[in-house]
Amino acid sequence: MIRTGLGYDSHRFTEGDGVFLGGVFIPFHKALEGHSDADAVLHALIDALLGAAGRGDIGGNFPDTDPEYAGIRSTILLEKAMEMIAPPWTVENIDLVILAEEPKIASYVQEMRGRIASLCGVSSSQVSVKGKTNEGMGFIGRGEGIAVLATVLITKGGL
Repeated sequence: MIRTGLGYDSHRFTEGDGVFLGGVFIPFHKALEGHSDADAVLHALIDALLGAAGRGDIGGNFPDTDPEYAGIRSTILLEKAMEMIAPPWTVENIDLVILAEEPKIASYVQEMRGRIASLCGVSSSQVSVKGKTNEGMGFIGRGEGIAVLATVLITKGGL
């Protein structure tokens, strides 16, 4: 059995000294606002994984009204999501698009791929991370925040 999942997340910028994206800290003159560490990459990925496995979404499983998740690292949430889907599901492919004018992520992509691969039990060749700008349009283009799109392919019994 093969299933796909689609995830999306966005967070606005606030005052700070860096952002977590894909489980990696990127020094920056702003932070992302959120109940947890606001790692929009991992949040979109969690939504895609849970959706593909028919296990709901990040908000239903890890609600921002629950004090247990206040300030939590999103890497921990991803580990919990992986426990919810595997077994019987195996991750075959992860594709992520980070929409941001800044910070520039090119020099962090390989580290993000490795971190995500490790958390999901796959090789980094099964993880794609791409950065795109919004050409100055909308909240992303105005530098107000970051959005992320995630797609995953999971299988039951392998390909």
